[in-house]
Amino acid sequence: MTKYPPDEYGERRRRRDCIGSWQARYRDPDGKQKSKNFPISEGGKKAAEAFLDEVRTRVRRREYNDPKRGEITLAEWWELWWPGQPKKAITTTNRKLSNWQAHIEPKWGKWKLCDIEHVELQAWFTKEVKGYHTRKKVHELLNAMLRGAVRDGRRIPYNPAADVEIGEAPKKHPDELRPPTREQCALIREHLPMYYRPLVVFLEHTGLRWGEATGLRWEHVDLEAQHFKVKEVLSEDKGRLFRKPAPKSVAGFRTVPLTPEAADAVRTMVARWKPRDTVTPIDDPYDLAPEELVFRGPQGGVLTRHNFHRNWVPAIQAAGLAREVTNTETGRTEWWPRVHDMRHVFATWLKDLGIDEKDTQTVMGHDRGSKVTWIYQHSAEDVAAKVRARMAPETEGVRTLRAV
Repeated sequence: MTKYPPDEYGERRRRRDCIGSWQARYRDPDGKQKSKNFPISEGGKKAAEAFLDEVRTRVRRREYNDPKRGEITLAEWWELWWPGQPKKAITTTNRKLSNWQAHIEPKWGKWKLCDIEHVELQAWFTKEVKGYHTRKKVHELLNAMLRGAVRDGRRIPYNPAADVEIGEAPKKHPDELRPPTREQCALIREHLPMYYRPLVVFLEHTGLRWGEATGLRWEHVDLEAQHFKVKEVLSEDKGRLFRKPAPKSVAGFRTVPLTPEAADAVRTMVARWKPRDTVTPIDDPYDLAPEELVFRGPQGGVLTRHNFHRNWVPAIQAAGLAREVTNTETGRTEWWPRVHDMRHVFATWLKDLGIDEKDTQTVMGHDRGSKVTWIYQHSAEDVAAKVRARMAPETEGVRTLRAV
């Protein structure tokens, strides 16, 4: 006002020469006018024109993203993104919430979407997130969040988590994958309390998962036809059991044959508890209806994995089979053999009997037959011994030495 005072009419004439910053104006895909200022110190007019050329090109190609929409923090985006996600199983939902609260939010919650870069994410996954399976699940969640930010009006131009490498799953020696033999299973049963022996026999002769076996209802068993149907399971989340109206996958809905030993195990438990031949509707997943279950705890309630494990570990130790296995990534220690290895014993048994792989896949409830071949089936025959026998001299009476 001092340098350019008003005229006699109290008005100031507009100056055509620019002495301040330049403003680039454009319209976004919705037709709303946007602008950005460029000081003279940064090139002024040329910088503004270059910016307009770039923005208009992105608008025409439908690659435009509003910078202001990407300036919200990741925590703010979580509050917008998470409520709209389809809710799956209780365990899956709670696992995602846990990964967000324990891993992603403490590190990235206060970061703006537009500031998260690929290199920083890669370094974080490599150095700070421990355990392959943890990295895998955390990456799945973060990748889905940032992919949603790209799709939501292009808050960010690209997904920085898309090409993050999480490494490879830890390799295991075949000895760590080999399940116990059927003779070893019999030895374990001898050291278990009498009450739990029918359950272990049933697991060994049917290959059921823990939740499928403990969730088996009397109505789903047909002793005359010598089979039973897997229709629902018991699962656990944060120490609380609940009923799931479906097994782990669609292939989990299946009919499993009953061997004479498995049928005797069922009869033993039925004679003890006399379960009802009804199936209570799952209106409340936490209403377990234990009076319909075939296998129960010693007091008649639902059999929990924790209580059974307190009897399983002393049994495998007394049998002289127990071996501590430590996960090199997480440092967590587990005992071998596990209860789940009874499922591996069953799969190996089917293979040794010459059962077709496709039929084995159906009975086991797998989506992929290759999983049966590589992970669950382990030949009882020692390959090294077979090769050594072929290479040994055929002359009778010749002893071969073996280094131990």
